[in-house]
Amino acid sequence: MLRLLCTASLMSALLTGAAFAQAPYPSKPIRLVNPFPPGGSVDVVGRPVIEKLRAQWGQPVVMDYRVGGGTIIGASVVATAPPDGYTLYGAAGQHAIIPSVYSKLPFDPVKDFAPVILLATGPYLLVAHPSVPAKSVRELVALAKAQPGKINYSSAGPGSGFHMAGELLNLMAGIKTIHIPYKGGAPAGTAVLSGEVDMTFGSPAVLLRFVQANRLRALAVTTPQRFSQLPDVPTVAEAGLPDFEAQSWYGIFAPAGTPREIVAKLAEQIDRILKAEDVRKIFSQAGLEAGGGTPQEFGDLFLKDVKKWAKVAKDAGVKVD
Repeated sequence: MLRLLCTASLMSALLTGAAFAQAPYPSKPIRLVNPFPPGGSVDVVGRPVIEKLRAQWGQPVVMDYRVGGGTIIGASVVATAPPDGYTLYGAAGQHAIIPSVYSKLPFDPVKDFAPVILLATGPYLLVAHPSVPAKSVRELVALAKAQPGKINYSSAGPGSGFHMAGELLNLMAGIKTIHIPYKGGAPAGTAVLSGEVDMTFGSPAVLLRFVQANRLRALAVTTPQRFSQLPDVPTVAEAGLPDFEAQSWYGIFAPAGTPREIVAKLAEQIDRILKAEDVRKIFSQAGLEAGGGTPQEFGDLFLKDVKKWAKVAKDAGVKVD
């Protein structure tokens, strides 16, 4: 009898374990780790997505802020999380830059992450405080050459896309502006609004409303095409630096080793969400274009940027540590 009871208990445990292992994804809360403070671009593009995932899957999907260390704190959380699809990373283009500017990292930005999907893309805006006596990129370059080392710019942190756009401008224009890092795009924008710093490269999601309210002066956009919501603002290329190009992007990664079927399910579901008219409208109002596509397509974009910014970092001598 005892043997029968033990056998029955063992079979029950095995069946329960098998049922648990085969539980459909998702069967518990999901967190999207955000390495930037509330109010930044990852917030803007991430919140509409997680709200729809929550409604469609009937599971909590929360934004988990892990700010600091130039995104390293947040990325570390994801790199060391179980690869089960329940911890995701809301990344910005900075994730493609940090391999080149940090000599030591607690993770490999390429090997320790699995691309899931591109959320959005957009230009950077080059904006200045109204007190800066430059109304164009040409005038800014002339001012910086006349006063070397006196013009400064804020960014979302060391090694951020905004930082590297400034370094690219320095290289291509032959000027030296001073980089002032902040902990995110929102505080970097606030620093220009207050006149604490002269200018910044930033996302339309953060800066557009201040330009439209004439509280900041837009000097240029960083993409090859003009920005539809600021049609009178030229591109940096039009302003005399024809090969200048920098693009912001935001996307989702999972820890490396996450099952392909989970990555595929996430990508397919989010791709449908990104096609929704209300989501596209939110992104458009923030000056961003909804992304989508496959994990492979996002991975290709990511690796292309890794290569591009490695060259800029080397040429500019950028090292964060």
